Amino acid sequence: MASYSSCCWVLFFLVMGGLGGCVISSKISLGSRLTASRGEAWFSDNGTFAFGFTTCPGTVNNDDDDDDGDNNDKLFVLAIWFSKLPGDPTLVWSPNRDYPASRNAILELSVTGNLVLSDGHDILWASNTYGTGVKSASMEESGNFILYASSTASRHVWQSFSQPSDTLLPNQPLTASSELRSSSSASHGGLYALKMLQQTTSLSLGLTYILPNSEPYTNYSYWQGPDISNVTSNVTAILDPAGSFGIVYGDSSDGAVYVYKNDNDELGLSYSSHQTIPFNTLRRLTLENHGNLHLYRWDDDVNGSRQWVSEWAAVSNPCDIAGICGNGVCKLDIGKTNASCTCLPGTSQVGGDGLCYENSSLVGKCSSQHEIKNQTQTSEFNISVVQQTNYYFSETSVVANYSDVATVSKCGDACLSDCECVASVYGLTEETPYCWVLRSLDFGGFEDSSATLFVKVRSNGSMTPEGKAEGSSNNSDDEVEAKAVVLPIVLSMALLVALLCLLLYYSVHRKRTLKREMESSLILSGSPMNFSYRDLQIRTCNFSQLLGTGGFGSVYKGSLGDGTLVAVKKLDRVLPHGEKEFIAEVSTIGSMHHMNLVRLCGYCSEGPHREHSQVVTMVRGTRGYLAPEWVSNRPITVKADVYSYGMLLLEIIGGRRNLDMSFDAEDFFYPGWAFKELTDGIAIKAADRRLNGAVDDEELVRALRVAFWCIQDEVFMRPTMGEVVRMLEGSISVNTPPMPQTVTELIEEGLEQVYKAMKREYNPYSSFTLTSHPSSHATCSNSTMSPR
Repeated sequence: MASYSSCCWVLFFLVMGGLGGCVISSKISLGSRLTASRGEAWFSDNGTFAFGFTTCPGTVNNDDDDDDGDNNDKLFVLAIWFSKLPGDPTLVWSPNRDYPASRNAILELSVTGNLVLSDGHDILWASNTYGTGVKSASMEESGNFILYASSTASRHVWQSFSQPSDTLLPNQPLTASSELRSSSSASHGGLYALKMLQQTTSLSLGLTYILPNSEPYTNYSYWQGPDISNVTSNVTAILDPAGSFGIVYGDSSDGAVYVYKNDNDELGLSYSSHQTIPFNTLRRLTLENHGNLHLYRWDDDVNGSRQWVSEWAAVSNPCDIAGICGNGVCKLDIGKTNASCTCLPGTSQVGGDGLCYENSSLVGKCSSQHEIKNQTQTSEFNISVVQQTNYYFSETSVVANYSDVATVSKCGDACLSDCECVASVYGLTEETPYCWVLRSLDFGGFEDSSATLFVKVRSNGSMTPEGKAEGSSNNSDDEVEAKAVVLPIVLSMALLVALLCLLLYYSVHRKRTLKREMESSLILSGSPMNFSYRDLQIRTCNFSQLLGTGGFGSVYKGSLGDGTLVAVKKLDRVLPHGEKEFIAEVSTIGSMHHMNLVRLCGYCSEGPHREHSQVVTMVRGTRGYLAPEWVSNRPITVKADVYSYGMLLLEIIGGRRNLDMSFDAEDFFYPGWAFKELTDGIAIKAADRRLNGAVDDEELVRALRVAFWCIQDEVFMRPTMGEVVRMLEGSISVNTPPMPQTVTELIEEGLEQVYKAMKREYNPYSSFTLTSHPSSHATCSNSTMSPR
């Protein structure tokens, strides 16, 4: 392709036109187009860069209908590349690298100003700039392709620099909202990303391994650059023409933190961020498909050859890169420079990349209800020990963490006895043992002399995933052996059933006795009072004054004998639990006092009113306020309450519910709409409309930022409540938060489509209702069903 491009440049100087498919002018007018079949491209003024179609090495189009040309069996990508370099083209940007097009593909700058890549009737990619006033386009010498809104090229509407793929060119900014991404793996869909990892009061550049097809969505950060603290605006990563890479920040981009500093860089990052400096040496920063970040320089004389030379790499040890061996183990050679991959028990190599992935027929997971109910029958599984091996894992992979394991083998036993576990890792941290029990093996392992990996696999000759026994025979010896095994099992089961019957009888008898004892003597001094149902009917005027309703019951106004106002809650839906647990929880909650909580004064557990007095211990909370970890099997910490506080703070700021179908499709989802107004610099539009704009802009922006930090999906990114207080007081600065993942996913799904779908299913009577009474100042509450 490079030699073909050079030929076209010769033709340009000879005849001032394009022959054989080369389009020479760097200035492109509306209506211009390129075709893949002719390998057409637009070139920059000096021919340094080309933008057009190039073939994908090693790809073949299996469409049998096309058989009349040399390019019929090839696939094409739309890309920007260095056009003057020898050999295969070095791509620096491509919008369709993971889904190449056929020879019928066309790129057109339409008369409406939209740049569209189509393949037959399919639209593969578009700039989405129609109706924005685009007048022309240009392939710049910097490697940036720009759509201009005026003929003088003074204002651009869209540029390739703002949507990087896997490469950063000199003077190309990488903002906090953009990222470099490698091509996804054809075998498992995993990919790598370079992006800014934002936390409450700091940020840093990070390399992350992503498994987009996993459930739930997971990623693992394996490399981070220097931290930048107390930075609030204009943070940009940049590669300067002299070969230094780092982050500039501040309103004038005066601050700079180097990730890599070239010794010959005299001007520095801050200077480059203010100037468009022409560069004589070709450089590029590329995120490779194997997960490392390399800074390359073109050298015209390397032992007599011309090639790219690596000036810097983010990771020196390839085994420090998560996913480099799939979910296998990375091992270094004696020279500590080259790595090889070893598959774990229960995994195998898939495809031609040599990486390891899970084999569902071998891995030790409970794959049926039969196995889940009989998870203690460990004979179906074995533990395979992998010595001197550690493993990368994310928070979502953790089932449990034990710090009290007596021996190494106990860590393997912990996995064998847990149906959800597929592997466990044992090691030492400052001579303190740990044992992580994992539910998935996704990010790969590495050599570690202080760690041991235990992998659960199916036993040889045990039940297969289809439930059929392996290794059986029909000879008489096998039948005798089978009888010798079955008979003890049958007798054991019969004995077990008899014991269960005795335990059931004892349990029922004991329960009745315990109830009588508790009704007379279990309530201790200072604990909640035991009311009869008749007493509560009298105290609430037969439950006539309703204060409010919720998902599990109704709350009524009542009064005690001394005139104290109380709120009495009757639960409608309950789960069966024991009387002892109910009384014990009543006593515990009754002894708790808090200035912001009403006190539990008493309870009722009487006769037929008891399917209503049993305690409920399931996860409960207001829909929309529960943190994501409640429903994703992640560890629950105090940060779950921070999430709920953030959602409540958003409703306080907006003076409305976060999800309100009475609004239109643009702003019915308040968090997404408020985040957009915040990032657009018009946060005042997100304030309570009843205030008529009478708010302090600085306080409003601070409150919105705090709220969005609180509702981050990643637990570690949420602030503590102490930090929330200091941020709201203004004693510490608050960075601009990234858009929460839940908000991002809803916006990507399309707010208008979501709005229409919810509008069709919306039931105005399904929400929580509360009737407020000015005279209802309850000082404590009574529960007729549960103390919660």
